[in-house]
Amino acid sequence: MIERVKVFAGNSNKPLAMEICKELGIELGKSDVKSFSDGEVFVDIQESVRGVDVYVVQSTSIPCNNNLMELLIMCDALKRASAASITAVIPYYGYARQDRKAAPRTPISAKLVADLITVSGATRVVCVDLHAGQIQGFFNIPVDHLYATPVLLDYIKNNFSNDIVFVSPDAGGVERTRAFAKRLGASLAIIDKRRPKANVSEVMHIIGEVDGKVAIILDDMVDTAGTLTQAAQAIKDHGAKEVYACCTHAVLSGPAIERINKSVIKELVTTNTIPPREGAVSDKIKRLSVGPLLGEAIKRIHCGESVSSLFV
Repeated sequence: MIERVKVFAGNSNKPLAMEICKELGIELGKSDVKSFSDGEVFVDIQESVRGVDVYVVQSTSIPCNNNLMELLIMCDALKRASAASITAVIPYYGYARQDRKAAPRTPISAKLVADLITVSGATRVVCVDLHAGQIQGFFNIPVDHLYATPVLLDYIKNNFSNDIVFVSPDAGGVERTRAFAKRLGASLAIIDKRRPKANVSEVMHIIGEVDGKVAIILDDMVDTAGTLTQAAQAIKDHGAKEVYACCTHAVLSGPAIERINKSVIKELVTTNTIPPREGAVSDKIKRLSVGPLLGEAIKRIHCGESVSSLFV
């Protein structure tokens, strides 16, 4: 157990927060986070945090806006309760896809959210697999950017043979996919696709050799699963023996579950940065826990030790 540390959680992912507390050897902090009938969020921190280093665990996943407001109001409540420091632990950072002006007169919402979190009282942020690494620079406070790589790699090592090819679903994910392929001595392939509009993609062709191999599509997140299932079908059509998929954040909104169930994907391996929504379950989805990883990161942050060495 480490001293002078308390962990609180909003309503987005309490099971993960409890796993983190188990790793730290402490109890989850007592708080009441609820909404009035009109949707207004109310927070009551039910124990003293004066002079304590506090960690607030909250993914800004579905419902994104409500969970974001819970995080902001919890940070404000803790700041006004004289916490020594407030670290926002955001396993899934919503609005990360809006990291630049992709078209005229569009917002950079990831920067706006970063400003809101800072103003609310957070003195540090911990995230897992940001959609765009440059979001770290949107904050004027320290950001610890963690990776689910060790968790996913351990599963792949224990469940797959050497005859695999890692596939990036787009050009933007090549660096991530190459890192996985290098760690396991596997080959690399890339999907070249055209996206006419948001959440709609068209697979064009595959760069690399997938024929006769077990293909693992690697991405940071899966939302509606349109890109993922189309990529899987294209890989299968090019002669892959089996197609699997790995991602850190299983958003799985809209028709995602139905698409995955009907696809050629044998298994989607993901983490618990986002909890499964009610009814959004599938026998094809395998969830791994990042609780021990986040718990170890919090220990190192609190003790002033290296966090980056976790991923060497």
